[in-house]
Amino acid sequence: MCEAAPVANQGRRLLDRVLAGVPAGESPLTHTEDLPPRAAQPAPWPSWAPSPVVSALVERGVVEPWRHQVEAAEHAWSGSHVVVATGTASGKSLAYQLPVLSALTVDPKATALYLSPTKALGADQLRSVDALGVAGVRAASFDGDTPMAERDWVRAHANWVFSNPDMLHRGVLPNHARWIRFLRRLSYVVVDECHTYRGVFGSHVALLLRRLRRIAQRYGADPVFVLASATVADPAASASALLGAPVAAVTEDGSPRAGRTVALWEPPLLADLEGEHGAPVRRSAGAETARILAELVVEGARSLAFVRSRVGAELTALGARRVLSEVDPSLAARVAAYRGGYLPEERRALERALSSGELLGVATTNALELGVDIVGLDAVVVAGFPGTLASFWQQAGRAGRTGDTDALVVFVARDDPLDTYLVHNPSAVLDKPVEATVLDPTNPYVLEPHLACAAAELPLTPDSLASFGGDAALAVVEDMTARRVLRRRPNGWYWTSHDRPHADVDIRGSGGEQVVVVEADSGRMLGTVDPGAACWQVHSGAVYLHQGESYVVDHLDLDGGIAFVHAERPDWSTTARDTKDISVVRVLEQRSYEGVTVCLGEVEVTSQVVGYLRKLPSGQVIDSVPLDLPAQTLVTRAVWYTVSPELLGSAPGGAGLAPARVPGALHAAEHAAIGLLPLFATCDRWDIGGVSTALHQDTGEATVFVHDGHPGGAGFADRGFNAVVPWLVATREAIVACACPAGCPSCVQSPKCGNGNDPLDKAGGVAVLDVVLGVVGERRHDIRHGHLDQDRSAATRP
Repeated sequence: MCEAAPVANQGRRLLDRVLAGVPAGESPLTHTEDLPPRAAQPAPWPSWAPSPVVSALVERGVVEPWRHQVEAAEHAWSGSHVVVATGTASGKSLAYQLPVLSALTVDPKATALYLSPTKALGADQLRSVDALGVAGVRAASFDGDTPMAERDWVRAHANWVFSNPDMLHRGVLPNHARWIRFLRRLSYVVVDECHTYRGVFGSHVALLLRRLRRIAQRYGADPVFVLASATVADPAASASALLGAPVAAVTEDGSPRAGRTVALWEPPLLADLEGEHGAPVRRSAGAETARILAELVVEGARSLAFVRSRVGAELTALGARRVLSEVDPSLAARVAAYRGGYLPEERRALERALSSGELLGVATTNALELGVDIVGLDAVVVAGFPGTLASFWQQAGRAGRTGDTDALVVFVARDDPLDTYLVHNPSAVLDKPVEATVLDPTNPYVLEPHLACAAAELPLTPDSLASFGGDAALAVVEDMTARRVLRRRPNGWYWTSHDRPHADVDIRGSGGEQVVVVEADSGRMLGTVDPGAACWQVHSGAVYLHQGESYVVDHLDLDGGIAFVHAERPDWSTTARDTKDISVVRVLEQRSYEGVTVCLGEVEVTSQVVGYLRKLPSGQVIDSVPLDLPAQTLVTRAVWYTVSPELLGSAPGGAGLAPARVPGALHAAEHAAIGLLPLFATCDRWDIGGVSTALHQDTGEATVFVHDGHPGGAGFADRGFNAVVPWLVATREAIVACACPAGCPSCVQSPKCGNGNDPLDKAGGVAVLDVVLGVVGERRHDIRHGHLDQDRSAATRP
């Protein structure tokens, strides 16, 4: 029996299989491109690496390291902080394993700490170290899943502790006296997937690392930090801002990479369905992804589908299983969902099934984006832009990880202006530099709670304030002293309360303890929801999905932090709606033009979830249900522009914009601008919000605001202010590129608009952007031809 010849391009073959299932008359592909493979660049083992460590790595299949692994390890061994910023599956783990294992072998009293943003990644990396079996290495986990009985052993005996920022904040630093053995000999700190530490969370982690360094130095240690990152712009600057100390960068990737076929996919408009106000409806990205995932499983391709939300991951897995049950019922059992919020034992079981190949198709949130060592994947489907190019390439990098077989990556656009722009401007995905991370450790809303924690750990001194922001930290400390939160003494500032402040500080930026979801009849805990998202996700009447089962929320108790649900299988899903008002607190920067003013400043936003829509899987709206939930006030930063009545009157289209059209035109421009800002700032659409009005009380003119969704701001509005011209040009192009006649979710409708997307004027929105860009966009000719110059350092995609 002769063997079949190898397929020249496995990615193309899988894409052909997926396209074979597309209904006649549809043409969802907007672009395909083959990315070439990359050859390996090996390097010899460093002379300082102990033979037991090298032997253990060789026995695990690492015959020789790649160039970037050795370069990063050399930096770390010489005592320099280093960040290795290379693509997915480039073996970044070895870059820190080599110096850490060498140190633990050479000095039996040395210790090391590993920090990851997710428990799944930490558990995977711990298994990898345990499998090496290096003598004398006592690696152990210390996270929320670690039984209480084991925690004392970890403190007393472990010399490499695997943890996360949350546990460092709540379990280690406030109890540092119990960790003296570990901290006084701390040689290395590994910060894995450090590109995920951005925005408010990144600012919290930056201050947390400063607290760790301060405590370690108190006990005589000065650990070397080894950071691992996806490919980002200027990783040295990003890592230095995170750590608060100079960091060298290693960016030349020496690992082999399989070729990949990248397909950009826009679901079609459905002629027989109408959405809000008669807008056309596209087939949902989730439904399209479920069908693609099912086709890949039928083909026997090991595949991951990345979906934006927990609910979306569950629905996609359900949809794929439904399709497969009609083709081959045995295949339906080989598809599952994986997301945050599962209980620890559920997560571990799914990870094992993935690693063993028992599961062929998995719909996941970004919980599997980060580093979990799942190899041999044939395809990745990205359902909706994940917020940043760094995340997109991190997810896409899961395809073809073994380096020897071409793979497929499919980006399926959601009903969203940014997704519309990207699938019609492939260079913005395939050729654009990856973003730099954004964080601001001097944000007083983030800085104050960490200074409180630091003072409770060790008295603050004038010298120690330098690492926390210098003058900015001193101003916050003096204010805390005036409020008697801190007490000034000759040798520093002291925490005044008997209760430690750590439990009240949520470093994830979600604003408090998690809301628990409980099945009312049985009392069984199903999962948790961030408190800031509770009014959106588990309001009364909301559909909540867990492990493929659907529930409907009976009651949300915000004071008690609990949502009661009952099992039900409705044919509809729910989307919450809010109303919003905004006032200007202070203008920080202003640029004035003839008829247009662009500002950056502090604002106060008052928002309230007022109801929800019930939608069929097709996207068709069944009805709108009112809610009575409390209003929430947020002081944050915003970018806004004003337009004079005279300029609006001269808008393109003859007589300009009539006054009756102005509210809908501004509203359309606002929605699309919110959708496109993630292209220029490392944020998610749900991290920001907006307000537009034909006459704002503080500006006296027609105004469009886009604001950060976190107290004090997260740097996103600042990025929008600095990139206002390319941002608004891309916003205009996204609206124009959409084929709908009068506005839809792919261009100007918003899924969270509290006004029910009314009024909206698609053509008017383009007219507003035209008049604004006609005044402020001196560079717009170059920008409209694809040169979106933001003075970013050039970083290539992984």
